[in-house]
Amino acid sequence: MKARLRKVLFSSLLLLVLVVGICPLYAAGKTEIELYYYKQEIVKQMEAMTVAFSKKNPDISIKLTMIPNDNMVTLKARMASGDAPEIIQLQSYAAVFEFAAAGWLADLTNEPVMSKVVDGAKNAVTYNGRMYALPMDLAGIGIIYNKEIFNQYGLKPPTTFRELQSVCSTLKKNDVVPFAALLKANWSMGHIISMLHTTLAGEKLIPWLEQMNRGKASFADPIDNRQLYRLLDFYKANLHDNAAEMDQSEQHAAFASGEAAMMVQGLWAYQACLSINPDLDCGFIPFPVNEKAADTKLFADVDSTFGLSATAKPENMRAAKLFLEWLATPEAVKMWVEDCKLVPTFKGADASKMEAPFQDLVGYMNAGKTNPWAFSMYPVAV
Repeated sequence: MKARLRKVLFSSLLLLVLVVGICPLYAAGKTEIELYYYKQEIVKQMEAMTVAFSKKNPDISIKLTMIPNDNMVTLKARMASGDAPEIIQLQSYAAVFEFAAAGWLADLTNEPVMSKVVDGAKNAVTYNGRMYALPMDLAGIGIIYNKEIFNQYGLKPPTTFRELQSVCSTLKKNDVVPFAALLKANWSMGHIISMLHTTLAGEKLIPWLEQMNRGKASFADPIDNRQLYRLLDFYKANLHDNAAEMDQSEQHAAFASGEAAMMVQGLWAYQACLSINPDLDCGFIPFPVNEKAADTKLFADVDSTFGLSATAKPENMRAAKLFLEWLATPEAVKMWVEDCKLVPTFKGADASKMEAPFQDLVGYMNAGKTNPWAFSMYPVAV
């Protein structure tokens, strides 16, 4: 009896040793990669997307790191120290070009996923003839307006500066703030100034940018800056009295509540406003700068991209590339459209079920009535 008991105990102990010894082997077989991103408006959505990916790829785990403020400073420090995340979200154009020039990004030119990107989005990630990131979404910055308020006062979306002046005058007479303000965040005014400057520059923009990036031009060269100051003074005169103190959440609340009829923002802000007031009925238009309606084009371009670290370990690189491939699948594109509310850059992507402002964006892009995001082409330090 004792001999049998000893045999059972020995067998149990042996089984326990084997199980404990094997577990680390299984754990070691799971590849963990890091995805570094800056879009704070899609935190929950990114979590959902990585979970969906891991269900299809149970051997890969993705750690999310979101740093919205000064993300380039933090990211560059990590890249320089050799602590690079495998997947890196970057603003289009200049950020991608700088990281590619530094040798920090893997060349994705021949990756199958790049053939699924619409041709018009590829320039935003092409450096010296090679593509170093996957363009993810098309975005616009302009005037988001409340259709209900416009209809209430018989207003039409303005296509010239004079019409915009008239709209603001009518709104103020009826105690409606024309524009919900966001002056507390420097990036917001940076977007607005770049948008107005780009529209005023017109066809001179690209040659000017090339000269600027060579240190041979200034902001005064392509336009009469007095026009820019006039537009900024007009904008300031049609904001809240406490505009300088308003942050993004206060801007969203003022617009969503109907306290203000318009806001100059990117469409990413519209989704935040919908969460406050699901009944919002809005449209999206360019900010007119003169009396030529033909010059009124939407400030729209590729927004975010995903690049891969050139120093990633082979197994981690394989996992990161699988994630980029998955992003172009119908499942991921549907999540990008319906959950993130972002217009995808992939061929055949269906954005027809997105809300009216997004349809306005697509309409302007399809009609070729857009201006590029010049601020994305400035050197990253600007």
